[in-house]
Amino acid sequence: MYRRILFGQQKLELPFGVELDAENRWVKLSRIMPWDKIEEIYVSNFKGTTGQVAKSSRLAFGALYIQNRLVLTDEETVEQIRETPAMQYFCGFDSYTTEKPFDSSLLVHFRKRITKEMMKEISEEAFAAEAKKAIEEEDDDKDGNGGGNGESKPNKGRLLLDSTCCPSDISYPTDINLLNNARELTEEIIDNLHEQNMCQGFEKPQTHDKAARRDYINFIKKRKHNNDEVRLAIQQQLQYVRQNLDSITKQEEQGANLDSLGRVLKEKLLVISEVYRQQKQMYDENSHSIEDRIVSISQPYIRPIVRGKANAPVEFGAKVATAHIGGFSFLIHMGYDNFAEANYLEKSAEEYKRMFGFYPEVIIGDKAYPTNLNRDYCKKMGIRLSALSRGRKSEEFKEAEREQLYQDNCKRNAVEGDYGNGKRKYGLGLIMEKLIDTTLTTISFGFFVKNMERLLKISRSTKPSTT
Repeated sequence: MYRRILFGQQKLELPFGVELDAENRWVKLSRIMPWDKIEEIYVSNFKGTTGQVAKSSRLAFGALYIQNRLVLTDEETVEQIRETPAMQYFCGFDSYTTEKPFDSSLLVHFRKRITKEMMKEISEEAFAAEAKKAIEEEDDDKDGNGGGNGESKPNKGRLLLDSTCCPSDISYPTDINLLNNARELTEEIIDNLHEQNMCQGFEKPQTHDKAARRDYINFIKKRKHNNDEVRLAIQQQLQYVRQNLDSITKQEEQGANLDSLGRVLKEKLLVISEVYRQQKQMYDENSHSIEDRIVSISQPYIRPIVRGKANAPVEFGAKVATAHIGGFSFLIHMGYDNFAEANYLEKSAEEYKRMFGFYPEVIIGDKAYPTNLNRDYCKKMGIRLSALSRGRKSEEFKEAEREQLYQDNCKRNAVEGDYGNGKRKYGLGLIMEKLIDTTLTTISFGFFVKNMERLLKISRSTKPSTT
């Protein structure tokens, strides 16, 4: 059950006659946060009118904001709120308390209730108006002001497009480590199922766990391996995993119930079966790639994302396509498949039109975006796509295009800076959550916090007139 709350004047009662500083960042944030929109969206999670009263939207959203802003664990987030009066004010408290506001495990439920779709609506409510204001101001500053004929231009503003990967907290996956993990888990499953069959007199299946462990240790103790050594180690672990999977099937035929393993272990067994199939196919084909390759048994939805960066050519996490407008980042698409970001140019332009009422004047992206379909779409909508034109041109025209492209790339650096800022300061460089839904919510929150900090900076720089 949920009780709706009204947001009005709020005054936090503090001990010792202390008052909160009006310039405190949490106090200022509480004034510019779209609490009414958050309440409207959050209440949709609750349909019933009976049961225990749920925590307020302001407490749930505020706690997640604090966690992402300061990059805290669930337990530390609760402690920070308990100890800090300004944070309690931000979360909607009426008086200061030293009691824990909630158990740290509730943060998982908060992340489940506030989905990435909800975060998209909240972000538009919070930042679209300021982004449009920046577009209008930039348009007014241009020479000619609409071509010099007094007519407003149909297209306005810049749309910067790019994508990045938000790595998840998993160990670097190798085939041998993945198979060894699968073998150890199947041995645990065999032990659990054997406890059910002991009373029927069945013997425990042989797992060769000591020999398998010895083969694995001998392999990883050596720093460098040639191709034959790697293939031999993979072959050995594949045999051990296959034998364990056959033993589990036999135990099930003898009467063991897989439901007794629990949901987590049962799901891992299904993942292990797919891991074995993929690894066996790659071994037989002497290949290192396969469609929908699993790199983590505990998080099977994670895929390798080839980025081509110097320090990390392959990253493991969610890929995110964003639109950078007026200094704010808006999420266009997010998922664990290595999608082609160029396919989302049209969607980005249409989202721009929906939010602001007009198409962008120019779209700036990297070399992946100027496909034939995107060129044709931009030409149809009167949008200049930042790219060298097709066909033969004069040297003078080519030089002018190169100069324009250079200027566009300089402006696109703002996106790279935004990504770096988000990964260093707002937790986007290492996602700690383990569930697919909560992971995507955390990424959405990271971009929201980054945008809100920019909005806070703008509000601080806007001084009221003294005349």
